Amino acid sequence: MTLPSLSRRQALALAVGMTCQCAASPAPSAALPGDSLYRLNPRLTDQDGHPFELASLRGAPALASMFYSSCEMVCPVLFETIAETLKRLPTPVRERTHVVMVSFDPERDTVDVLRQTADKHGCDGRWSLVRGSSADVRQVAAALGVQYRRLPSGEFNHSTSVLLLDREGRVAARSGSLGAVDAELVAALRRAA
Repeated sequence: MTLPSLSRRQALALAVGMTCQCAASPAPSAALPGDSLYRLNPRLTDQDGHPFELASLRGAPALASMFYSSCEMVCPVLFETIAETLKRLPTPVRERTHVVMVSFDPERDTVDVLRQTADKHGCDGRWSLVRGSSADVRQVAAALGVQYRRLPSGEFNHSTSVLLLDREGRVAARSGSLGAVDAELVAALRRAA
């Protein structure tokens, strides 16, 4: 029997899939809903230098947003708002909720910078700060409804939204609240869990 040539990444994914079955994740063959963010397959890397697939969040609620590490005004408040939102959740819900923060500054937000940013904001293992190519980041931004543009100064003008993704990667709620916990988002998270 001959096997087709597989890339190193495909072979690793196949090997992991054969040896590891996560109870929280549905079978890989289960179809995703048409409006699922998890249908996207951008090439992303997390703050630990590992490949990150959006579909890895499947099976539990997730909060998603976009940022850039060198931001000194809005983005730190965005991190604080998400952290405070998580604190308002009952422990079982908080422990099941993931956070994915996608950088729209891949030139400056290297893996090392993402790690420093995660440490600076006290992000634990439930948080994934990710980066990708400009094209991949634009794809995610379009799906999340986040608008941004780079200014001549190198800073970014951007919208600030926190989105709740349900277990299947569909947008279940959206909050524009910054600096204060959005009670409706907390309620939606409780329902999604």
